[in-house]
Amino acid sequence: MKNMYVYIMTNANNTTLYVGVTNDIVRRIWEHKNDIHKGFTCEYNLHKLVYFEVYEDEVTAIEREKYLKKCYKKTKIKLITEQNPQWNDLYDEITPI
Repeated sequence: MKNMYVYIMTNANNTTLYVGVTNDIVRRIWEHKNDIHKGFTCEYNLHKLVYFEVYEDEVTAIEREKYLKKCYKKTKIKLITEQNPQWNDLYDEITPI
């Protein structure tokens, strides 16, 4: 079974956050970075992956995504800062060499 990923994207200034879910994080983040799908992430230039979680089942991942989308921004900021204190773009960490 394929892993599922819940992730958070932001812009260069770390001011706008987007929570998403996918079964292929490398492909999906590449799509965000290249504005493949016109929408929120494209409109607000959310090209930086700053947080992600891995799940073994789709239902749990989707529940977590829905939960995080409802959370206050400060809760999401706390999650990001705990895992990624410098708010580095994690894309290079997930892409195969």
